[in-house]
This record gives sequence, C-alpha cells and structure tokens, in this order.
Amino acid sequence: MATKIRLARHGHKDYAYYHIVVADSRSPRDGKIIERLGSYNPNLNPAAIDLNFDRAMYWIGVGAQPTDTVRHILSTEGVMLMKHLMGGVAKGAFNEEEAQKRFNAWKAEKDAKNGKISKAEADKKAETAKKRLAQEVEANKAKAEAVAAKRKAEADALAAKAQEAAAEAAAAEAEAKGEETPAEEAPATEA
Repeated sequence: MATKIRLARHGHKDYAYYHIVVADSRSPRDGKIIERLGSYNPNLNPAAIDLNFDRAMYWIGVGAQPTDTVRHILSTEGVMLMKHLMGGVAKGAFNEEEAQKRFNAWKAEKDAKNGKISKAEADKKAETAKKRLAQEVEANKAKAEAVAAKRKAEADALAAKAQEAAAEAAAAEAEAKGEETPAEEAPATEA
C-alpha cells in the first residue's frame, strides 16, 4: 500500500482549513485516513500549523510520501531537516547528540526570525491603532466644538427672544399705562 501524507480539507466556503493526514494514495481527498498528524490553517497570519512531530517523523521514516504542500509544511516545522540529520547519523557522519544540537540551533534561529516578524507585525498594528485613535480624538474634538457652537447659538437666540419678549411686554405695559392714564384724566378735567 502506497501511503501519502496530505491535506484533507475542512471548514466552509471562503474559510478552508486542513487536517494533515496519512492516507492510502488511492483513497479520496477527504476519505478514509490512517492517522491524523495535525492541522494547518492558512487563514491566519502567519499560518497556524499544529503538528505531531514524532508521528510525522515516524511516517517519513517508514516511507510515506508527502505532497508538495505538506513537504513545505514539514520543512517549515523541521521534520525534513531532522530526517536529513538522522540520515547522517545512520551513515556515521556524526552522532545523535550532534544532530540534536544542529536541530536545536536551527529551531532557535527560526524562532528568533519568527519573533522578529511577529514583533514587527505587532508594532505595525500598534502604530495603526495609534493613528486611528488620534484621528478619532480629532474628530471627536471637532464634533464637540460644533455642538458647543450650536448650543451657544441656540442660547443666544433664546436670549434674544427673551429680550424681545421683555421689550414687547414693557412696550405693551407702557402702552397699557399710557391709554389708562388719558382715560382717567379725561373724566377728571370734565368734572
């Protein structure tokens, strides 16, 4: 039986994620599998890879052939490097401790590189958030000034209306007093 290490699609339309599986090469893509080794989610940045390293090493060691995409994933995770190093151990080029030391050095370098990328990405997000916050603060300040100007205009209009009403009331009162006084004086002069 020819075994393949390949991806089995899951998820929904426009959001696919994959299981990394070992299956017979003749079985359908999402058909019967022998073993599930992990998962791969390309929708995240960087892509999320969850892999059972030991089981992947076992299947590579017994001759399972990875597809091109899975080979890249295994290379990214270091499975292919470890297979190469174990081949050197088998040939007697170096011992297992040296192979593990070389693998750990590679892993540390990879983690440092990924850390720099993640830090740069986090800094970029923080800078974007800071710019957005500054724009929002400016917009809120402009909106508050506009509201304050509108309220001041409304208060001035109310004050002007109150003055007009007071002036009209005073004029009406003066007019009422002016009409009453001549009416009272007229009968007094006749008598």
